[in-house]
Amino acid sequence: MARKTIEELKATRLGSMSAAERAEFDDEYAAAKLALEVGEKIRDAREAAGLSQRELAARMSTSQAAVARLEAGGVGATLTTLQKVAAALDLTLTVDLAPAV
Repeated sequence: MARKTIEELKATRLGSMSAAERAEFDDEYAAAKLALEVGEKIRDAREAAGLSQRELAARMSTSQAAVARLEAGGVGATLTTLQKVAAALDLTLTVDLAPAV
């Protein structure tokens, strides 16, 4: 028997969830996806500035490990943290709210 792909496993699990469980999953998935997207943007901006994680961390008065977690999407960044990142990279932080698609 062939091994199931991650997508097949996900579909099986989602199919067995109640509506409430599915709603909770969707909320958590959206939060994780956003954290990953923000992390990618931070990494891209840091690399464009020619800085290492350690150098960005020093500018933010935090640790290299904290920057690594942020870039990996392991933590949801607060607006205060995002402002520190922007200031450390000499960028402006903007927040955009758009209609859901």
